[in-house]
Amino acid sequence: MEVTNKQDKLAILFENRAGKKLGVWITLAVSALSVILMLPFANWIKIVNGYNLVTKLKVSTDQVALLKGGYPVYSMLSFVQHASAGIMGLFSMIMLMLAIATAYFQIAYLVKGLANIRGKKGELSLYGAAEAAMVFNILLTILTMVFAAFSNNKVGVKGFVPTAVVYVVLVISLLGYAVVKKLQAVERALYHEHGLWKELKKNWVLFLMLVPTFIYFLINNYLPMVGVYYAFTQFNFRDGLWASPFIGFKNFEYLVSADLFRLTRNTVLYNVVFICLGNLLQIIFAIFVSQVTVKWFKKTSQTLMFMPYFVSFVILKVIVYNLFEYDYGVINTFVTALGGERIDFYNTPSYWPFLITFFHIWKGIGYGMVVYLATIMGIDAELYDAAKVDGANVFQQIRFITLPQLKPTFIILLLYALGGIMKGQFELFYQMVGNNGLLFNVTDILDTYVYRIAMTQPLSIGLGTAAGLYQSVFGFILIMVTNWVVKRRNDEYALF
Repeated sequence: MEVTNKQDKLAILFENRAGKKLGVWITLAVSALSVILMLPFANWIKIVNGYNLVTKLKVSTDQVALLKGGYPVYSMLSFVQHASAGIMGLFSMIMLMLAIATAYFQIAYLVKGLANIRGKKGELSLYGAAEAAMVFNILLTILTMVFAAFSNNKVGVKGFVPTAVVYVVLVISLLGYAVVKKLQAVERALYHEHGLWKELKKNWVLFLMLVPTFIYFLINNYLPMVGVYYAFTQFNFRDGLWASPFIGFKNFEYLVSADLFRLTRNTVLYNVVFICLGNLLQIIFAIFVSQVTVKWFKKTSQTLMFMPYFVSFVILKVIVYNLFEYDYGVINTFVTALGGERIDFYNTPSYWPFLITFFHIWKGIGYGMVVYLATIMGIDAELYDAAKVDGANVFQQIRFITLPQLKPTFIILLLYALGGIMKGQFELFYQMVGNNGLLFNVTDILDTYVYRIAMTQPLSIGLGTAAGLYQSVFGFILIMVTNWVVKRRNDEYALF
């Protein structure tokens, strides 16, 4: 590659293969050292003026013994808990989350660099991983220094000082970042690619059109994530979010003691049945409707199947109650008219898993069927014509043409559904069961449990947030694992 006068000595060094390897080894060394310095033995924050600090924070005598002289980047939340310094809790939580993200990017780059993975565009993929690792290192060190200044200002005494570890990580990360940028510049020149800034200048109109979407998601999806901190506090309106006592994992411990296994089991099993049986019946009915040739019957059947979707859950409650009520319900009236004994549905838990499943599927089958029906309508008619010429009957056409064509739609809908597998159909369960404690063992899910807690204990915001966080993390792990399995089998069907 030709060297121009604009390239500095560092860029010239990294032009050949040996220079590139040297640059990669430098950044790998930076990442390795950063990971080592983030281990629990390396303190990032040093506690000074300890007596004045505990006096200002009004730390109780039994908690003073738990305080230490220094804390790693992961452990500042333990100081917040032992000192009951809720005012620093949210900041410490953000720092912990950034530390976890930083460790992930460091380890990911170490694995990728040591495996010497080459992307489609030379080493740009590897350099991108290195750049992310260096940027997160720099952000973490800066945030640590800001945290110390913020905490000192809030407490009113200089009690927190960043240790030398913070400055060492900052310096080596800046060095690593400079090396990565030079490596990227050489590689981009080689493959005639440009960076983000040139892309912004070239397509600024398109990026400008993304601004409203970015603002929408920032306000509605990302800023509310700050509320996750509620899960680790004993919230009260006097102190507010920023200063309510930090209690660590006590809200989660309360959830576990409240039979979390039963709540999780009910929520997951119901959703598994809803997803599997619901999708199966939606596919079957979509195929049935697609085979109907009489127009008026086809439209009428679609309308009748779609109508239950628009029935509100309050109306559904009225329907269910009038069907299964003990004294005057339709079913018991019919049973007694035939000489049988009344069935006490509302005091017999074994009936309700089937009833809830039935009414959920009845209500949603028409709406879900539309997606599969649209996919069937989009299948090339020539495939069916060719199958008919080869002598295939209707069932063979469904088996070898329709079902394989529905497979991608089914997998995508399945992945979307699995992401919310811990989010129960609250309206369905609450309206059908209400506060009937006799049925809770088989009908109680996380959503209904949290609702009852929130109604009986108005200040249990932390407990509700803890349950929501548990649901989100569970769903996130499940969708990642499922997507990984799907991607291993067929990359085209994966979401990402």
